Amino acid sequence: MGPSAHRNKFRGDSLPGRLINRFHDTLERKLPEQRLFLRSDSETRFIRLKPATQATVLAGTALVLAWSIVATAVVMMDSIGSGSAREQARLEQATYEARIEALSQERDTRATEAAAAQERFALALEQVSRMQSALLASEERRKELETGIGVIQSTLRRTMTDRDKTRAQLVELASEVTQGPGLTATPGNHGEDTAETLEFVTAALGRTAAERDEMADKALDATTAADEIAYEMRLLEERHDEIFTSLEEAVTISMAPLDKMFASAGLDPEDLIAQVRRGYSGMGGPLGPLMPATGTEADPDAARAARILEGLDRMNLYRMAAEKAPFAIPLQTSFRFTSGFGRRWGRMHEGTDFAGAHGSPIHATADGTVVHAGWQSGYGNLVRIRHDFGIETRYAHLSKVRVEVGQKVSRADRIGDMGNTGRSTGTHLHYEVRVNGKSVNPMTFIKAANNVF
Repeated sequence: MGPSAHRNKFRGDSLPGRLINRFHDTLERKLPEQRLFLRSDSETRFIRLKPATQATVLAGTALVLAWSIVATAVVMMDSIGSGSAREQARLEQATYEARIEALSQERDTRATEAAAAQERFALALEQVSRMQSALLASEERRKELETGIGVIQSTLRRTMTDRDKTRAQLVELASEVTQGPGLTATPGNHGEDTAETLEFVTAALGRTAAERDEMADKALDATTAADEIAYEMRLLEERHDEIFTSLEEAVTISMAPLDKMFASAGLDPEDLIAQVRRGYSGMGGPLGPLMPATGTEADPDAARAARILEGLDRMNLYRMAAEKAPFAIPLQTSFRFTSGFGRRWGRMHEGTDFAGAHGSPIHATADGTVVHAGWQSGYGNLVRIRHDFGIETRYAHLSKVRVEVGQKVSRADRIGDMGNTGRSTGTHLHYEVRVNGKSVNPMTFIKAANNVF
């Protein structure tokens, strides 16, 4: 009985049995049974390879071959994809470096412009100081001239009064000589008395004429002096007007960039000035008020000078406010921007990153008080400085902290060194600015001061 008949004996004539028989018949035609002989010196053995076994081996081999082909294709595709990704990353890195280089050049240009603007600001302040000194000197000169005019006018009035009195005495003497009131002279001494009287009158008239000429000369001199003083007063007024105009222009030119700087940073200049004035409210000294005392008519020049002094005071308060707000940049050495303010990888990046050499000096960007100096999770070595106007700055990832809590610092003071502590992937400074507890973009302050400092 053959193998096929033997199988049919046990499978029966059911439909599944017939299908299985047909499958095995097809398999036996395609893959007939094979025998593998193993011959040794003493005996010969064989291994029977049934069609099912051959089909299983062939299927396994096909699966291994297909897996090899698929794996090879996946590896090749990954290799091609990674090559494209590397090329894309290289292009993006080149673009990023070009952008950083452009930003560095722009920063250098802005730094040069800021230095020139600061020099112009210093020159304007020096000019304002000189004009202010000239204004005070001219004011003193004007007061001296007014005093001299008053003295001359008083002397002239006194001289004219004396002249009028002398003329009245002369008229009275002439009347007495002509009418002879109260004379009781005798015929013997009448001629002698008349001669003496005429001599006295003549002498009095001569003295009166001399005094009159002297008074006339003094009046002429006083008139000439008054004309000269009036001319000098006109020249002085013109000079005052030139000084006032120059001062007003200097104050206006100096105030405009400061107004723009505070507005660009989102700060209210009036509120800043009010806060600074509350901290510095002393008065007095040589720059006292130039307005006249209460009850007298206001002097336009004094009012104009008072407005200029008020503008100078406002500009000085602006300067003080600028030193107390973080308009400076925390690094004075070479650096590059590596990450800006905003969303980064789905999370908020609340500051700006500056990459530079390890140990680069880190400087305070405004006057303030150190409220934290040490380690803080995520930030590493951190320095926090509290400034006026509800502003706080943070300097993170430092390699070394050079200040202590409670220490007063001024703008540009060194507070630490650049490092790579905390949650950091490389040496850089993480710089934050917070206003009333809310983080803001530090570049807003830095860019606002580009044309001022």
